[in-house]
Amino acid sequence: MNGRLNNRVAVIIGAAKGIGAAIARRFAEQGALLVLSDVDGESGARLVTELGAERAVFLQSDVAVEADMQALAALAKSRFGRIDVLVQNAGIYPSYLLEDMTLAQWQHVLAVNLTGTFLAARACLPAMREQGGGRMVFTSSITGPRVANPGVAAYASSKAGINGLIRSAALEFARFGITVNGIEPGNILTEGLSAGRSPAFIDNMEKSIPLGRLGLPEDVANAALFLACDEASYITGTTLVVDGGQILPESKDFADPAAWQ
Repeated sequence: MNGRLNNRVAVIIGAAKGIGAAIARRFAEQGALLVLSDVDGESGARLVTELGAERAVFLQSDVAVEADMQALAALAKSRFGRIDVLVQNAGIYPSYLLEDMTLAQWQHVLAVNLTGTFLAARACLPAMREQGGGRMVFTSSITGPRVANPGVAAYASSKAGINGLIRSAALEFARFGITVNGIEPGNILTEGLSAGRSPAFIDNMEKSIPLGRLGLPEDVANAALFLACDEASYITGTTLVVDGGQILPESKDFADPAAWQ
């Protein structure tokens, strides 16, 4: 089905690379007009060139800075006249053991991942309220809401917080015709993951996933598209897990049928 977002205006934050860029490309394929944002200005500019300046505009901005989010919403309104979809995908994933983590490191992760999501939603709310509806989609994670690892306490806390924000915002914004949902990706094979992990590590990650492969950015983009379009108009306050079944196994024996008896 083509044209599912035909001429709808989508603000996508954290759009320059990886999952965000895949969402931008998928939305563009479906006819959306795009207002893209990221701290990486060079990659963001290249993406606009790829997608076409007549349908996409980029603003280098920091999701954790209130003035930047207000400027992003103002750009969407001035360029295209409305905001139909907000996708808040920006986030950071540093690893600190709790015993070693400083207060500044903890606060930085929450500022970007959780407070940034709040700031993005609040910036785009007036336009959606004025026009009588919209879609908000936040990138959460299976890490925090469902699973965890040593060293990710700040990240896990921020993502669990996003899920709580989704539920509260869905209740508050329903009266304006705005839906608020999220996506919980598992291990997704982005540029950052490929560059930062050894082939052996990635192979071991794949073995933990029942479908036998890491997710692709396009897998998350397809979920974002669904939540942004009309087919999801009666869905709000929930999240879609996109993890190839990663959180399902009770033990590592899931891949051996001989151990099922």
